[in-house]
Amino acid sequence: MIKRSLEDVAKMIGITLEKNLDIEIQGVTIDSRKVEKGNLFVPFPGGNVDGHQYVEKAIASGAAAAFWKKDVPNPPLHLPILIVEDPLLALQELSKRYLEEVNPKVVGITGSNGKTTTKDITAALLSTTFRVHKTSGNFNNHLGLPLTILSMPSDVEVVVLEMGMSGKGEIELLSTLAQPDIAIITNIGEAHLLDLGSREGIAEAKLEIVKGLKPEGALVYHGDEPLLQERVSSPGFKTLSFGLEHDNKMYPLSIQTREEDTLFKTNMYSEDFILPVLGAHNVLNAMAAMLVANELSVTVEQMKVGLQSVKLTNMRMEMQKGINGEKVINDAYNASPSSMKAAMDLVAELKGFEKKILVLGDMLELGPNEVEFHKDLGKQVPSSVDFLFTFGRLGKSIAEGAENVLPKQNIMPFEDKEILITELQKHVGKDVLVLVKASRGMELEEVVHALIGKETAK
Repeated sequence: MIKRSLEDVAKMIGITLEKNLDIEIQGVTIDSRKVEKGNLFVPFPGGNVDGHQYVEKAIASGAAAAFWKKDVPNPPLHLPILIVEDPLLALQELSKRYLEEVNPKVVGITGSNGKTTTKDITAALLSTTFRVHKTSGNFNNHLGLPLTILSMPSDVEVVVLEMGMSGKGEIELLSTLAQPDIAIITNIGEAHLLDLGSREGIAEAKLEIVKGLKPEGALVYHGDEPLLQERVSSPGFKTLSFGLEHDNKMYPLSIQTREEDTLFKTNMYSEDFILPVLGAHNVLNAMAAMLVANELSVTVEQMKVGLQSVKLTNMRMEMQKGINGEKVINDAYNASPSSMKAAMDLVAELKGFEKKILVLGDMLELGPNEVEFHKDLGKQVPSSVDFLFTFGRLGKSIAEGAENVLPKQNIMPFEDKEILITELQKHVGKDVLVLVKASRGMELEEVVHALIGKETAK
């Protein structure tokens, strides 16, 4: 984590200390309840609670110093505070300067789906060779990315940064802060259609990641996506594509989805690779990570070791065992039409199950055509599935779309989660596979927890 004198912090963010303070800060926090000794506390004005009212408490709890917004009245001048124009801008500037001083290689990752999985795989591959720091959890926005940077040790050699967005301009801000050496765009899906209006708009927003790309940097992108292909035809920087089509830099020669992992081979290497993550779509994420690793001279042997050590962030294609012997795929963190289709395809590919059940919930933020997206998804339910359970208002449209695929009695729409769980539990047992997937706001992990006997935190 960042360790600097308060005088150095002031210089890094471009302000002058009114008095000399012999203080060192260690790490940064924005939550007064999580203050650790030596932290710099950064308060933010809020709609209900203003963090400035917790500055004195934070310092009493061990914080070494704090920012204070210039136009907030009654600053506690008897305490070690830095008065700044805007705490957020000061935090971002501090992270940018710290990143420049540590000077690791920077890998930035964005995309509609698969950002976090690709981040985890990339970090696993690079960790075989370098000291690596990566985005934790969902710290991937204008606030989380600076905090991720400021939490990295000073001896880090590569930092892997996930870059999320909700609207136009956000990825450009993050890319400009991070100045990536290598950028990845995993794909262009339908997430954020509500905000950006079209897949073309989403593609333009994701391509903002090249705004901060170093001149000698490289863009790794999904080459099967025409919206990306046409926009990077003459970019002025190095491009490396991955995908299923054979005109990509890296493509799979074979993919075998097994019960616990995925075996695959690519055109670039003669070896088989084992990915302890399910699904052909995750092979695409792995290939993006492998192109980054290859750029940074990670050997094939190290890549194989790195892939087998991959551990994904929770609720992303987790295979778990239910209390009645069923296998449960927990992919309840997020959902879009393309990621839902990929998950359903995985269920269709997996062998050795007597019964397959889909539990699908609403996909959020899809804009005015949300009902059509859900109905169309229902029409794509694999015929090898035995039962479809849906949850939510829009889930009903998935059920409607599936009526020509599955017997009507095997399609069960619900708007009450507890009733869904009770009915689902009648159909599970040994040799049964259950996929649970929806947008994060639907909280379908509660269904998973009921099946595996884990209490849901309230």
